Amino acid sequence: MAWYIGYFFVYFGIVFGFGIYYYFKVKDSDDYLIAGWNMGFWPIVGTIISTFCGAAVFIGWVGMGFSVGMSGFFEFALPAYFFTLILVVFFAKQLRRQKLYTLADLFSERFGGKLGIFPSVLSAFIYAVPTLALQIVGMSTVFNIAFGMEPQTGILVAFALILGFTILGGLPATIITDALQSIVLTIGIVVLFIASLNYSGGIGEVLENTPAHYLTPFGEQGGLAVLIFALSVGPFYLIWQSTWQRIFAARTEEVAKKAGLTAIAIGTAISILPYAIGVMARQYVPSDIDPDLIFSYVTVELLPPFIGGLVLVGLLSALMTGANSFILQGSSNLTQDLYARMINPHADNRKMMFVSRLTVVIISVLGLMIAFQVQDIVTLYQWALRLSAVTLVLPFLAIMFWRGVTTAGALSSMVLAGAVTIIWPYFKEEIIAGFSNMTADILAADTIEVITAFFDETIVGFLTSFIVLIVVSLLTKHSKAENVKAVYKEDFNTRT
Repeated sequence: MAWYIGYFFVYFGIVFGFGIYYYFKVKDSDDYLIAGWNMGFWPIVGTIISTFCGAAVFIGWVGMGFSVGMSGFFEFALPAYFFTLILVVFFAKQLRRQKLYTLADLFSERFGGKLGIFPSVLSAFIYAVPTLALQIVGMSTVFNIAFGMEPQTGILVAFALILGFTILGGLPATIITDALQSIVLTIGIVVLFIASLNYSGGIGEVLENTPAHYLTPFGEQGGLAVLIFALSVGPFYLIWQSTWQRIFAARTEEVAKKAGLTAIAIGTAISILPYAIGVMARQYVPSDIDPDLIFSYVTVELLPPFIGGLVLVGLLSALMTGANSFILQGSSNLTQDLYARMINPHADNRKMMFVSRLTVVIISVLGLMIAFQVQDIVTLYQWALRLSAVTLVLPFLAIMFWRGVTTAGALSSMVLAGAVTIIWPYFKEEIIAGFSNMTADILAADTIEVITAFFDETIVGFLTSFIVLIVVSLLTKHSKAENVKAVYKEDFNTRT
């Protein structure tokens, strides 16, 4: 325990040192929320890696590797990086050029302030809050592993540490500490990988004793199932505000693009390791273990404290960077999209700084409240991810490429796609059964199985979004509040 205490004191001492430094350095809300659009190459690289390789790397992805094997990488991690690559390659320069704060900011500039409320509320309350709660609970788990702290006490301690750091330095402190934490978490996952390789008896032993489907890209469920899952989660990363904030915070358009590409390359390589750790763990952990407990089992039961402490600090780094990012995501939505646009457009810097820090507290407290009701938070998170994707991805692409999209088209698309995605699961089985019976004499059984696999609620939601967006936009006219531009080639010129 002495090693753990020493590591934790050093880690939090450094983190809060940066927080205090930026508390005195940050002078306005632009600095606090978006780092003054002035961050350099390596800080952006580090913060993107840290945000991507969060607690999921140490806990969720290791557990996925144990449960389904390397196919988990192709189901979840690779689609996330692939769609982020599309975002960076095709949109980073265009988005950075607008000097915006949030995803909702883009919608507000294009359609007028009121339409931005929908993506803002979705981003702040449906996504950022429950995801923050996951980080709080994850940190309390670390405190339980290291010190035997009771879960509820650990949640309160985690909340205090996360809120204290975030409220001090805002996004500049988060990005700089993220850059340092990316090194720490990379060391932690590499140490865990080497330890797993040692305990499993080496690569040869793993390959010989592991069933083949744990080692293949498509696993036991097959290529179609992996593809459907990838398509249901991957598109979200086109509109993931944590990445958007890093693009906006970059000093120049070139920095935004080059740093993003570098981070994606490094992050993809790192993300292979947790799945491999999960596969290797099948050789040396109890077969009936909860997959989410593999990390703590290896760290505490197998590794000596001076090494296990490093791994725990790596996990803490991942949790802290995720928590800070999600708080500031929600804070930016409330401050810029709601307060500055809707309530007080002429607020001075003093008021904006006050509201920025106040909304940090609001998002943090909401995250704390959900953290105490953690029973089904993972399901809530998955729904938040998919709901965000089906409602926002296609309207975002329309903003970038199609001048013809109207306010009515975008709003109808978001509302109806969200509604269909929510209610579809309640009728899905009956619809599939009806389709199968209706086509049984026409199509082969395997063809019906392939077709019905695409009846996933996320894919149905995307289809609804696409049809409604096109049809309603063609049937309606632009409102007076719209700034009719295709942002891929045209700029708003609001802050340039």
